[in-house]
Amino acid sequence: MASLALLLYLLGLLLAFGWRTLAQWRRTGDTGLRLDAGPPGTLRWWAKLLFVAALVLGLAGPAAALAGLPPLPGLDHRPLHLAGFVVTVAGIGATLAAQLAMGASWRIGVDPSERTELVTGGAFAYARNPIFTAMAVTMLGLTLMVPNAAALAALSVLIVALQVQVRMVEEPYLIATHGDVYRRYARRVGRFLPGLGRLAG
Repeated sequence: MASLALLLYLLGLLLAFGWRTLAQWRRTGDTGLRLDAGPPGTLRWWAKLLFVAALVLGLAGPAAALAGLPPLPGLDHRPLHLAGFVVTVAGIGATLAAQLAMGASWRIGVDPSERTELVTGGAFAYARNPIFTAMAVTMLGLTLMVPNAAALAALSVLIVALQVQVRMVEEPYLIATHGDVYRRYARRVGRFLPGLGRLAG
C-alpha cells in the first residue's frame, strides 16, 4: 500500500502542478505560476513556506512507510487503507477538475497587482476554494493509506497552510481586486465546504 500511495502522490503532483501548468501555458502563453512569496516574514511568505513544507511531508509519509516507519496505533486496518485509496483517487480527480474549471484565471500563487476574472460557476458555486478542498481530501486519503506520523503531520500542515493562504492572502486580494462582487459571492458560498465559512454582513 505504501508503494501505491507514493505513486498516487507523485501522479497527483505531476497532474496538479506539471500538466496543469503546461496546459495553461499552451492555452494562454502564461504558465499561471506566481511563485514570488514576497519579503521573508510576511504572511505570503509564511503561507508559501507552510505549503511547501506540506508537499514535502506528503512525500515523506509513503517514503517513511516504505522505510519501515510503523503506522499509528489503531489505524492499521485494510478497510481504512482501501477507503484511503478511493478517497485519494477521488481527490486527485477533483483537484484537476477544479483547476480546469478556472480556465484562464488559474494561478499558483498571488500577484497582488494582477486582475483575473472571478470564477463562480461549476464547483466554485458550492465552495470558494474547491481546489484546496480537493487537495486536502487527497492528503486525507493518503494518510488513511499510510497512517503514520509523517502522513498525519503532512495533513495537519497542509490544513494550516491552506487556511493561512486563503484567509490571510487570497481573500484580502480578491476583496481588493473585485470588491463588492466578491463580497456578494462570499456571502452566499462557503469557503471550503458548502455553507461553511461564508462572509458575514
